[in-house]
Amino acid sequence: MPLLRKAAAALSAAAAVLFAIPATASATPAPYGSGTFVREGFDRLPLGPVTAGRGWTTDTSDGTLTVEPSTSGGPGRELRVHTEGNGRAFLVLSDLAPPGNSFWARMRVKVDAFPTAPDWAHWTLAEASGSDSPTLVRPLGGQYVPTEKRNFFGVGSDLSSTGDWTAWRTSAPVTAGAWQCVEFHLDATDNRVTVYLDGVEKSDLTVSTKQHGGTEGDFVFPTFDKLKLGWQLYQADPSPSSYDMRMDDIALSTRRVGGC
Repeated sequence: MPLLRKAAAALSAAAAVLFAIPATASATPAPYGSGTFVREGFDRLPLGPVTAGRGWTTDTSDGTLTVEPSTSGGPGRELRVHTEGNGRAFLVLSDLAPPGNSFWARMRVKVDAFPTAPDWAHWTLAEASGSDSPTLVRPLGGQYVPTEKRNFFGVGSDLSSTGDWTAWRTSAPVTAGAWQCVEFHLDATDNRVTVYLDGVEKSDLTVSTKQHGGTEGDFVFPTFDKLKLGWQLYQADPSPSSYDMRMDDIALSTRRVGGC
């Protein structure tokens, strides 16, 4: 387990913003807790299937979420996300109201295996939305690219005026079976999504109002009030036929949390 303050992660999983720091603050990580309004490390939850935690609920279809002992050698606990076929299993943070409609997110994830069929199989690890718009913003997801025979991370959106798209990049290949620290920043000043993998900014994955993977037109955020974290695969009869993902050390903040 990385040297994160696991004890702090057991505090309230959803609360009001602690400090009114501008959401467009520097990308330099701030001290853990400075502006952090969601924390979840799963250490205070009982082992076994879970349908809700402090400040969050779940959304599943052909999927389950289970609190299990740490698989990385530490004394803590983590969340196992399991789905069958093209099912989904998400931890859902609702009633969010990030200042300036912008926020940073950080979590550790490990996906045992990514799809190898069908061609262009599309999957999501994070989805942000708002009740004022049908737009679904997917800051962390990806796709199986048959021409490369690999999966790549990509930022995407569905149901927006720019259509349904996933802007995957060959510069961001996935790694199965290994823990990875993932971060993303949703910045409403330019409807910009920025992604960091293991502490390194992946600038090729950045999308914004005018530069995105959809049809001609502006990409515009909804007013965010919900964030889903977990796994969803959209195509039927995938290979492999089931998926397992681990999550830990979740944090949402008005500033970059870091900790990778």
